Amino acid sequence: MAEHESRTLPTELGVVRIADEVVSIIAGLAATEIEGVASMSGGIGGGIAEVLGRRNFSKGVKVEVGEEEAKIEIFIVVEYGVRIPDVAWDIQESVKKAVENMTGLRVEHVNVHVQGVHFPKTEEEVEAEEAEEAEAAETAGEKE
Repeated sequence: MAEHESRTLPTELGVVRIADEVVSIIAGLAATEIEGVASMSGGIGGGIAEVLGRRNFSKGVKVEVGEEEAKIEIFIVVEYGVRIPDVAWDIQESVKKAVENMTGLRVEHVNVHVQGVHFPKTEEEVEAEEAEEAEAAETAGEKE
């Protein structure tokens, strides 16, 4: 992860500190806005946070922030059928632009790691899920 916990920007009025987590969130949001990105690929901690109802916007992002520069690693799952090099290029451009514009850091590199491919659900899978949800709702109604 990062050596520094925040970046300090001295100004004439005082100091502005940008936490590494902020850079991670900016990069993660910029990456998920790209068409063809199914999801971010994170570790077990990200999955637990989502189960508990909290979205982890820095999931699948690792940053190393220096005094004036940032190095970013993005871990994604792509949609089936997209051209992966195009999606990766779009992510690199979007993340670089967002981080540089919002933080003033110079982005040295954005490495994109494709961790998987998301396949669309078949009609049978969608129908099975809907049937399970309807049954669960019916069972919950009977318990009340």
